[in-house]
Amino acid sequence: MSKLPEILWAQRASKIYLTVALPDAKDVSVTFEPEGLFKFSATGRNGDAYACKLELYGAIVPERCRTKPGLRNILCSIQKEQKGWWTRLLKSVEKPAPFLKVDWNKWRDEDDEDSESDCTSDDGAASENDGESNDDDGLLYLPDLEKARGK
Repeated sequence: MSKLPEILWAQRASKIYLTVALPDAKDVSVTFEPEGLFKFSATGRNGDAYACKLELYGAIVPERCRTKPGLRNILCSIQKEQKGWWTRLLKSVEKPAPFLKVDWNKWRDEDDEDSESDCTSDDGAASENDGESNDDDGLLYLPDLEKARGK
């Protein structure tokens, strides 16, 4: 039987960010389906199997979803089909499972994102992306110290 990995989530108007906290994961498999189905499986450092399937609140665009495996976690950027704020992560109205937690480091409230899009550059010009985040936004993480030391 597979174990459930800890998953942190945050959202923007056009994206959902999922961070699967699984150090030294191997054989990582992530699948995105248009109706909002997210499937994850991997092998942990001790050979334990981890897997989960999430029915997301809304439809997504699988071709525009990205996965970035790291040494400590797997980062996923999920493109929403329709821009807007979801009231919750999952389609189910039941209380979310304890392995799902809010990623407060990436979280933005709807009001916060609106004020960021109103910002202008130092020369007074509006930003190029007009509040839209680029594909790498939200996929940044601190480098692993061992990797940085070259071990």
